[in-house]
Amino acid sequence: MSVFTSVSISQLQTWLQDYDIGELMELKGISSGITNTNYFVTTQSHDNHNKFVLTLFEHNSLEELPYFIDLMSHLASHGIPCPKPIADKAGACLHTLNGKPAVLISCLSGHDVEVPNVLQCAAVGAVLAKMHIAGQSFELEFPQYDSHNQRGADWRVKTAARVLPHLVTEDQQLLNAALLFQAEFDTTKLPMGVIHADLFRDNVLFDGNEIGGLIDFYYACHDVLAYDLAIAVNDWCVCVDGSLDVSRLEAMLNAYQAVRPFTSAEYVAWPALLRIAALRFWLSRLHDQIYPQAGELTHAKDPKHFQRILKLRTSLI
Repeated sequence: MSVFTSVSISQLQTWLQDYDIGELMELKGISSGITNTNYFVTTQSHDNHNKFVLTLFEHNSLEELPYFIDLMSHLASHGIPCPKPIADKAGACLHTLNGKPAVLISCLSGHDVEVPNVLQCAAVGAVLAKMHIAGQSFELEFPQYDSHNQRGADWRVKTAARVLPHLVTEDQQLLNAALLFQAEFDTTKLPMGVIHADLFRDNVLFDGNEIGGLIDFYYACHDVLAYDLAIAVNDWCVCVDGSLDVSRLEAMLNAYQAVRPFTSAEYVAWPALLRIAALRFWLSRLHDQIYPQAGELTHAKDPKHFQRILKLRTSLI
């Protein structure tokens, strides 16, 4: 997303020789986000202009990436509006560019929304449930993948240890209490499957109230399905102070459960999942603030926002 690795026009022209997508017309860095390097790539073939997204992976190895490529291809073929990886003339999607694993994917229509409305929240809930259902057939079709959550419980414990010395006493107490709660929280009875794990507002494209696409699947993994919904709720259905907006919350939950109803265990676990989802993003934002990554265009997000959300979700339990 942010531009950490620079790519020149000439470098990309050479790289694209193995693709049958036309002549390179424009290369433009995408500044939003904080994890990978992304560019808009425009090509021309005959009289048609084609637009793609080029992603260079800053933290994933080449061996880790086939899961995400196969997942996006599977979801796209099952009617989920998500990017489709572009294969070269030899049928391969993954390559190396400037020493980083790289992939070219289709560019979806629409734009992200800053202040979502009730209809948009409902649309997100419905498409997330459909994605969870489509993910079941993906895991049956590709049993070779054992995809763990890159930012799961182990990561949260290790990251907390890194950021804890930099926090004031009150924040240390909040973090320690959340880690203790996480350690005691039992997820074994909750339905699991493929989750997006980062379905924030900047990862959904809208055309009016219609979803144009879900993007940035590179945190996708096998985890608790309702946790994925909790991540979305903590971004889509909150007021400026981090409190839950009831109308947007109900719209998202009702639309999700109209497609995939909650189990009784999920109802019981819901407040806890909201709390753990808040912990995960407070930690990642703290880490990025304390240990910034160098890059041409970077967007480090304020950790205080998720600190407030974590406090509020803690009060629900």
